[in-house]
Amino acid sequence: MNRYLVRMMLVVLALLSAGCMVGPNYARPTIDIPERWSEAPQANTPAPAEPSRWWTTFGDPELDSLVERASRANLDVAIAQARIREARANRGIAAAPLWPSVTASGSYTRSLQSDNASGSSTNGSQSGASFGSFNNQPTDIYQLNFDSSWEVDLFGGTRRSVEAAQATLEASYFDHGDVLLTLLGDVARNYIELRGFQRQLDIARSNLAAQEDTLGLTRARYQGGLASDLDVARAEAQVETTASQIPTLETSYKDAAHRLGVLLGEAPGALLDELAPTRPIPVADARIPSGLPSDLLRQRPDIRRAERQLASATAQIGVATSDLYPKFSLVGSAGLESLKTSNFFNEGSKLWSIGPSISWPIFQGGQIVSTIEVRNAQEQQALLTYRRTILTALEDVENAIVAYTQERDRSEALAAAVASNQRAVDLATILYTRGLSDFLNVIDAQQNLFQAQSDLAQSETSVSTDLVALHKALGGGWDAFPDGNQPPTRTP
Repeated sequence: MNRYLVRMMLVVLALLSAGCMVGPNYARPTIDIPERWSEAPQANTPAPAEPSRWWTTFGDPELDSLVERASRANLDVAIAQARIREARANRGIAAAPLWPSVTASGSYTRSLQSDNASGSSTNGSQSGASFGSFNNQPTDIYQLNFDSSWEVDLFGGTRRSVEAAQATLEASYFDHGDVLLTLLGDVARNYIELRGFQRQLDIARSNLAAQEDTLGLTRARYQGGLASDLDVARAEAQVETTASQIPTLETSYKDAAHRLGVLLGEAPGALLDELAPTRPIPVADARIPSGLPSDLLRQRPDIRRAERQLASATAQIGVATSDLYPKFSLVGSAGLESLKTSNFFNEGSKLWSIGPSISWPIFQGGQIVSTIEVRNAQEQQALLTYRRTILTALEDVENAIVAYTQERDRSEALAAAVASNQRAVDLATILYTRGLSDFLNVIDAQQNLFQAQSDLAQSETSVSTDLVALHKALGGGWDAFPDGNQPPTRTP
C-alpha cells in the first residue's frame, strides 16, 4: 500500500509540475499620457502634487479635526472596509481547491434482518447471516471513514481563479481609497462653504444695520422737511430686501452643518454648537499643486481600482478556458469497519481505496465556448473602462485648474470692486446729507456695495473649494490613513 501511494503521489507531482496556465497572461496596458497640463499657467511654477494631508495647508485646526474624525467614523468608509474583508475571504475560498479536501465520518448501526425477506423457513433452519444478522439476532456495525480528494490544477483554472480573486481584493483596497478621497473632499468643501455662509451672513447683517441707520436718517430728514416720503419708502424697501436674504443664508449654513454631522457619522445637528463661532474662510497656498499628469496613475484610487478590475477580468478568461480541458483528481478513502468494538482497531478492520479519476466535458451545447466569449467581452469592457477612467481623471484635473485660476482672478477683481463701492457709499452719503445729491444715489451705492461684498465672499469660498476639487482630482490624501487595509506596493 505504501509503495502504491508513493507512486501515485509521484505521478501527481509530475503532472502538476508539467502543468500550464491557460488563458492570457495579464500585462498592464500602455496609455498615452500628456507630458504637462494644458491649463496650467505657463509662467506659474506649480507646487508638487502632495498626495498626503493636503487639507492641512489651509491652516484651520477645526478643518483638520473634522477630517480626522470623519476618516474614523464615516459609515461609507466602514462599508468599504467591510468589502475588503469580504474580498479577502473570497480569495481564501478561491484558493481552497489548491489543497486536498479531507472528510471524516463515523457511524454505528444496529440492524435485524427479516427471515422472510432473506428466504428463511418458518422454523429458522435457513440462516440470514448473509443479510446482516446471525441466527436471527441483531447485528452491530461500527464504521470510521476518512475520504480525501484532490483535483490537480493541471491547466491552471484554479490558479487563474485565485489570480482573479487577488486582483478583486486589491481593487477593493482602492475602492476604499476612493471612498476616503470623496469623503475628504466633501468634508473640506462643506466646511469651507459653511464658513462662506457665515461670512455672507455677517455681510448681510452689517449692511442691514447700515441701511437701518440710513433709514433712520432719512426719516429724520423727512420729519425736518429735508427729504421726501419717496426717499423714506426707498430706504424701507432696501432694508426689507436685505433682511429677506438672511433666512436663505441661514438655511444654507444649517444645511452645510447638518451634512458635516452626517459625514462624521453623527446626528445632523451634532456639530451646530461646535461650528457656531464665526471663523474666516480657509485660504491655502496660491500655487497650483498640479504635479505631472502621469502621477495620476499612482495617485488616483479609481484609476488603480479600474486597472485591478481589468486584471481580474483577464484572469477570468483563463478560468473559463480551463473548462475545455480534462480535470484530473486523486481520490482516496481509508477507515475501519467491524461488527464488534473489541476488534475495531485490529488489522482485519482496516479498509482503504485510492486511485485517480478524470472528467472531460465532451458536449455541452457550446456553453463553455460561449462562457469564454463572455469573459473576453467583459475583459474588453474592463479595458475600455480603465481608459475612460484615465481620460475622465485628466479632464477633472484640467477643469479644476482652469476653475481655480479663473476664480482666483475674479476674486482679485471683486476685492477691488468692493473697495470702490465702499468709497462710493461714503461719498454718496456725505453728498446726500449736505443736500448736494439725490437719495437714489445713496440707495444705488449701498446696493452695489452689498452685492459686491456678497459676490466677493462667494468668490473667496469658490477659490478654496476649487482648490479642494483640484486636490481631489489629483487623488491626494486617501493614503494618509493607514488602517491595516492598505494594498501591497505596486509600481504602475
